[in-house]
Amino acid sequence: MTTLLCVDHLTKQFGSGDRVVRAVDDVSFALDAGCFAAVVGRSGSGKSTLLSLVGGLDVPTSGTIDIDGTVVSRAGDRELVRYRRDFVGFVFQGYHLIPNLSALENVMLPMELAGRARDERRERARQLLEQVGLVDAMQDRRPGKLSGGEQQRVAIARALANRPKLILADEPTGNLDRATGDAIVELLRGLARSESTTIVVVTHDPGIASTTDVTFEMDDGHFVAERRAEPAGTIG
Repeated sequence: MTTLLCVDHLTKQFGSGDRVVRAVDDVSFALDAGCFAAVVGRSGSGKSTLLSLVGGLDVPTSGTIDIDGTVVSRAGDRELVRYRRDFVGFVFQGYHLIPNLSALENVMLPMELAGRARDERRERARQLLEQVGLVDAMQDRRPGKLSGGEQQRVAIARALANRPKLILADEPTGNLDRATGDAIVELLRGLARSESTTIVVVTHDPGIASTTDVTFEMDDGHFVAERRAEPAGTIG
């Protein structure tokens, strides 16, 4: 397998009164292309800060983030805009769909920002929505006419629009019931395989960890445990 994401001695610190808080403290890890990974831990352990750093939404205090040979942690503002548009897709707990656009139009939007032709945008958006289980008239509904699980499927399709090499999902099942959440996790796991996309899920749900290729447990900004799934065919 080819290593896609390499994080080395990553640290992010903030001033808090008279003291310095290290939300992410000397974290290092690597993930292969097509890997489905999770970061688990209690609230305030640094999970979402780590995701923001890897996604180019925040800048580290020190350390490096290398994605497919590009050192994102040293990129300028213009390079980060291109990185977030072309290399990474985001899925959030709150969906963040545009309410006055249809499901199809929401998925088309990132491709419009990337300058793709309208016919190409529409065709790929339809294919992606079908891939996540939304077909026919459902694609023309606005978010308010879709269930929470259906909205999250639209958000996942939108994240895939520009064929990113990395998808970052922050509590993607947090607003969903157990059955719907399980279906979303299974969908993400399948997409990691079918799209050869590396997917990192930040979650409070320990049940998700049982479905991943690798799970990191985070506490006080550190990785304190790591579990990797045994390769298929391994005999315990």
